[in-house]
Amino acid sequence: MDTRALAGDLSLAVVRLARHLRGRRSDSQVSLTQLSAMSSLYEHGPMTPGGLAARERVQPPSMTRVIASLADAGLVVRAPHPTDGRQIIVSLTDAGRALLADETSAREKWMTDRLAALDPEQRDLLRRSVDIIGGMVNTTE
Repeated sequence: MDTRALAGDLSLAVVRLARHLRGRRSDSQVSLTQLSAMSSLYEHGPMTPGGLAARERVQPPSMTRVIASLADAGLVVRAPHPTDGRQIIVSLTDAGRALLADETSAREKWMTDRLAALDPEQRDLLRRSVDIIGGMVNTTE
């Protein structure tokens, strides 16, 4: 198997899948960057802006702007750090969790409909592929 061709084919398939998933969110009030930050807060809990920037792999000044816009929209709240007075902790609000649930639901419905059309063997192959891709993405470089 040609690894370089597989890399190109997989990259293109992922880009096209991402485009379809983004299409489910035409009336969203947040950007994909904001949505990703909110997802990290949901999955990993409240954290400092620096921790969130590192998790999202963006520069701290960029994350500061994302957090400010989310706070202005009432989707996150900033609170003093319990042990470090120089830091703040960012967490999702109830409105942020609700918006995240709506976004997730729209994407999952579209994906569930597509997966239901596949046979069990194809779904099993995709399950294993998700695990492999997740491992590739979660490795540290």
